[in-house]
Amino acid sequence: MQAKLSVKELLLKELEQTPEFMLPEVLDFLQFLKMKHLQDNLEVSILSESALGKDWLKPEEDEAWQNL
Repeated sequence: MQAKLSVKELLLKELEQTPEFMLPEVLDFLQFLKMKHLQDNLEVSILSESALGKDWLKPEEDEAWQNL
C-alpha cells in the first residue's frame, strides 16, 4: 500500500512536471495568495482591536488588571 502524499509533496511533484516558462506565473500566484492571507489577517486584527478597545477602556478593566 502506498503512503498518502501531503499537499506540499503533491505541489512539489506538480512543480517538477511544470514547464519552465510557466513557473514565474506560478510563483507570482503563490506570492499573491500569501500576501492576500497576510492582508486578511491584518484587517481582522485591526477590526478586532477597535471592537475590543471599547472594553479595554472601561474602568472595570483597569480595576481587574491593577494588581498584576
